[in-house]
Formats: sequence, structure tokens, C-alpha cells
Amino acid sequence: MPQPAPIPDAGPTRTSPVQADVIVVGAGPAGSATAYYLARAGVDVLLLEKATFPREKVCGDGLTPRAVQQLVALGVDVSAAAGWRANKGLRIIGGGVRLEIPWPELASFPGYGLVRTRMDLDESLARHAVDAGARLSESTTVRGALRDERTGRVVGVRARRSAPDGDPADVWLRAPVVVAADGNSSRLSVDVGRRRREDRPMGVAVRTYYRSPRSDDDWLESWLELWADDGRGGRRLLPGYGWVFGMGDGTSNVGLGILDTSEAFGRVDYKDLLRRWLDATPPEWGFTEDNRTSPVLGSALPMGFNRQPHYADGLLLVGDAGGMVNPFNGEGIAYALESGALAAEAIIQSLARPQGPGRERALQAYPQALKASLGGYYTLGRYFVRLIGHPAVMRLATEHGLTRPTLMRFTIKLMANLTDPRGGDAMDRIINALTKVVPAA
Repeated sequence: MPQPAPIPDAGPTRTSPVQADVIVVGAGPAGSATAYYLARAGVDVLLLEKATFPREKVCGDGLTPRAVQQLVALGVDVSAAAGWRANKGLRIIGGGVRLEIPWPELASFPGYGLVRTRMDLDESLARHAVDAGARLSESTTVRGALRDERTGRVVGVRARRSAPDGDPADVWLRAPVVVAADGNSSRLSVDVGRRRREDRPMGVAVRTYYRSPRSDDDWLESWLELWADDGRGGRRLLPGYGWVFGMGDGTSNVGLGILDTSEAFGRVDYKDLLRRWLDATPPEWGFTEDNRTSPVLGSALPMGFNRQPHYADGLLLVGDAGGMVNPFNGEGIAYALESGALAAEAIIQSLARPQGPGRERALQAYPQALKASLGGYYTLGRYFVRLIGHPAVMRLATEHGLTRPTLMRFTIKLMANLTDPRGGDAMDRIINALTKVVPAA
């Protein structure tokens, strides 16, 4: 594997030279995808990562066919020999019903999903970007933006680079275009005044791993209801939804999530909630403390474009930094990869133009492309989140929807955003029409 070219130490001075055509902050899926596409097009790109690979990331580790499509477009080897585990579809449990729905067979998406730990996935994508020519700097924490004193445009970043054999060094790195791919908290976005929109949904998830005979399960399992013992010989319904994903390595990824439309959001101990649910699962599954192989970790799920604008003043937001988690199902990786591709396309076109209005017009195409692709769908997702925040609505949907397989196939297509944009069946045409008639905000 080729080694990344060295990154010059700019030192803390505003007169430092430009270090790259583009700086990408954060080497998660969104940042690495952006860097890959840019580097492949011959753009000199710096990819900055605050941690050192391999590093942990809280996630369910399950990828839908939409994410698989993006990995294939990136040129990633998604075979079993390369460490990926395929899954057939979604198993839904709720209302006393257990329903297995295969991923749909479509022209636009493969008919299978994948599972891989984020410990492996994120590093493999970052190295993939390096192979394409990106320069990766690990242990580099971005503290804020450098801005042109006259125009306010973002022209670089202030960072601290750590080294195992020396003291941390403060550096100022400059580039005409900067991409924030630094996750939900997005220090870079906040530094330039782009804060989270409170009118957009937010979720929180916790997960861990257990040694379990369910490790080889080739379905992604989603629990719409979480039941726990009530201490009196009965059961008590807990807030949230859960999942069990077999990793194929002897372990299962098990977790739960809660949306901010739930009355329990921010008011319960999520780790305790997970423990109470798992205590009520069959003992033979092995979801016990003795079998737990990692800490219980949590993360926020920024949904439905909850931070905007996605481009202004030289700074683009991709992935979680731009609130791109799907409100329907909590999926983030597919949209991180998609936003990276769209951002790179706009940047490549902009850098081919002289600095000035033409370059700005090309960069403004990025938020327009995002809204055209996902805006209407995310609006539907926000409506959906508000509806299921009412326990009575969720109970009605669980009790009556799961017994209708045709309706559930439609629901899976809608929630996983899996339709053929042209042609397709009646379900595809209905979903595509719905995403076009609602406002893309």
C-alpha cells in the first residue's frame, strides 16, 4: 500500500502557503468518500483524522443495499474474502409477529446488504482514499476554521497534530475549499456559526457486542417493541426500538435507539434500558454480562438535514456534520457516502474554474443536488418521526401493519429508501411520487 505524502508543517501563521486544493476534516465514511473521489480526479486533498486507526465508532454495523451500492461505486471489494458478511434482508419483530422481508430486487441497488464493524470499515475507506492519492494525517484535531479577514470565507483550519515521539504541534493548514466531515458535533461547523436546527429530528443510540450463537444470522433483525420483566411476573414495554445484527465472527452487535419525539428521550439511562431489554431475551442467545466483549457506547443520530447550509463561504458539510441520517431508519453510512460523492463532484467542477463567481456557482450546486436527491424524502421522514412519537400510533402500526406482508414490503422500501427512480413497480412509483410532491427543505 503506498504511503501518504508528508504534510508540510504550516506553523501558526496566517501567511502560511496553501497546503492543498481541498482539506477534508474527518476520515469517517463521508470524509473518506469525499477524499477518494477528489483524489481520483487529480485534486490534491488533505484528509485529517483526530484519532489513529484503527479506531472505534458507535454504529449498528449493518449496511442496507443503498450503502452497498455506494461502496461498489467507490471501487471497494465487498466480497466475503475481503471481510464482508452479506445479509438477506430485514427481520421485524413486534406485536407478537416475526416477519422476514428480503431486500427488494431492483435495477438501481443490489439485492443484499452487508455487515462490517466500523473499526474495520472506516480504516479501509480511509486507506482506499490514500490509495487513490489522498494525503491522510491521523492524530490531527481540528480546533476551528481559518477565515479570510476581509470576506469571512473559510480558507483553512487551525489544528493540533499529536505525535507519539514528540509534543503536540499547533498548525494552520490552508486550502481554497474545506469540507466538514467531523460528525454530529462538528466543531468546525459550530465554529463558523452553523448550529443544529432544533426543528429537525435527533436520535440517540447505544450498542455493544456479545459472544453469541446468533453471530451467523444472515438477517438484520429489528425490534419495534422492547419488553422487560416488570418484577411482578409480567412484562413492561420500554421506550425505543432495538436491533440484533450477527457479525459472523462469533459476536452479535446489539443495541437500541430512541428518537427525540419520545417522552423518554433524555430522561432515561439508555445503558440501563438496554440491559433491562436484554435480560428478558432468551438465555441461549448469550446476551449476558459474561459474554459482553466491549463497553456499551452511545452516539447521537443527527437526522433530516438538521444542520444547514450545506455549503457557504468555502465550507461544505457532508455526512453527520450535515445531519444526513435517515429519519425513517437511523441509517447514516449510505448517506455519508452519497453526500461525499455529491460534494466531490461540485468541488471538482469548481476547481476547474477561475476563483470568483463561477467557482461559487459550482459549489452552490452541492446543496441543490442534496435537496434534489434527498430533500423530499427527508421531509417525509420528519413527518414519519412525528407520527411514531405518539405511542398510540406506533401501537396501531405494530398490531395491524405487521400482519400484512404486502404493506410491510412497501414500508421496507420506503424506510430503507430503496426504489428504482425510473420504471419499477407500483410501490416504487408511489414512493417516488410522494418524495416529489412534498417540499424539499
